[in-house]
Amino acid sequence: MRSFIVCFLVLIPTLLRADHPNVVIVLADDQTWNDSGCYGNPDVKTPNIDQLASAGMRFTHCFTATAMCAPTRQQLYTGVFPIRNGAYPNHSKVKVGTRSIVHHFQQLGYRVGLSGKKHFGPEESFPFENLTLKGDLNLPKIREFVKRDDSQPFLLVVTSHSPHLPWKEGDATKYDADKLTVPSYLVDLPETRKALTEYYAEITDFDREVGGVVKAIDNNGHREDTIVLYTSEQGAQFPHGKWTCYDNGLRTALVVRWPGHIEPGSVTSAMVQYVDILPTLLEAAGADPTSLDTGLPGAPDGGNGFDGRSFLPVLTGGSNAHREYVYGAHTTRGIIQGTWIYPIRSVRTQNFKLIWNLNHAEKFQNVLTTTGGKSYYWTAWKKAAAEGNEHARQLTGIYEKRPEYEFYDLENDPNELKNLADDPNHAKTIEKMKDELSSWMKQQGDQGIATEDAAKPHRTQVKPE
Repeated sequence: MRSFIVCFLVLIPTLLRADHPNVVIVLADDQTWNDSGCYGNPDVKTPNIDQLASAGMRFTHCFTATAMCAPTRQQLYTGVFPIRNGAYPNHSKVKVGTRSIVHHFQQLGYRVGLSGKKHFGPEESFPFENLTLKGDLNLPKIREFVKRDDSQPFLLVVTSHSPHLPWKEGDATKYDADKLTVPSYLVDLPETRKALTEYYAEITDFDREVGGVVKAIDNNGHREDTIVLYTSEQGAQFPHGKWTCYDNGLRTALVVRWPGHIEPGSVTSAMVQYVDILPTLLEAAGADPTSLDTGLPGAPDGGNGFDGRSFLPVLTGGSNAHREYVYGAHTTRGIIQGTWIYPIRSVRTQNFKLIWNLNHAEKFQNVLTTTGGKSYYWTAWKKAAAEGNEHARQLTGIYEKRPEYEFYDLENDPNELKNLADDPNHAKTIEKMKDELSSWMKQQGDQGIATEDAAKPHRTQVKPE
């Protein structure tokens, strides 16, 4: 009997781990969704991300609702869309009393740590154990956190500063500008190619960080009992990317590895959003996400729950569908040299995208379009447009001056360059999507221009560490 008890006590950590897998989230900073090898970019070198994808599931249709850092991270950590949680301007904070991933997983008995960039507030809504060294990743602390106590499951969030501007990390000389394939949503000029070498080099350096984190998990005996999730955040600081509701802004890479539960090398086209990730991880850890309190009223069911829904059946192979619609909500408040009031809202299906520019009479601008030093490629585009380059004229023109509505056939126009909002063949689809967008905005408490005008109290001066 005594030997049975001893054996049972020895097995307790293993039993706990079976019911409560460890969770590791690795988050890039301004990496366009398809800028890695496993997502089809023929040039950028990302061996560690690619290896993770070969061992797990790659999502082709994952989306954040706002293509800015603070709103993106805080929707990921809360499971609540930006306007409802309050963190919708740039450099913003959630409403007081908001509960996050930290509270929910601590309640399940997890220790919860973060290493790297924060960019959230207030602190009481995100009481992570701080594993950061001067704002940067700290691999020794990460390894110590992972090895600390095998009897207690852990959740670790690793947030890189790469490949956010300035692109100074990595070795740009390893990329030959003349041999790069320039995407059609960029203007093929020497300045663009130079920018891509710097940007790709920083992605490769981020990939090195991904490899270090995965080794810290695998080399310490936690490969089999840990969910590892890599995601690229919003798009890079190129036109049609960050600070927009186009796919190159809102669409994000998502790769999940969970040995024994996820088929290696699998790919899904299920549409999911960042707000769905927290409920999914909670269900994987044994919780019922529909019963949890976010601290915020106004959930889809009228209570205090998540906006997101678990897509665990997609991960485990039971389904290849999740959402019919995904949404976007952008505000220019808080963006350096951004248009004072320029709210943008969007709704997307698998095949179509509707964008509503609520203050379309204004010129759309931000730090990318107004400072030549940080965005020398944009300056070159404008010069080329003035000199008769038709592609440059088209791309700069549609970026700065937009109609009230934009509608895109994503199957035939994935880079969203041909607006079909006035095409009578799509009139019924457009009206249906307008109704869907209106319903979502109502649920979120989103009043459009008035919500944008009320953004200031939600901003914080906490620096994006």
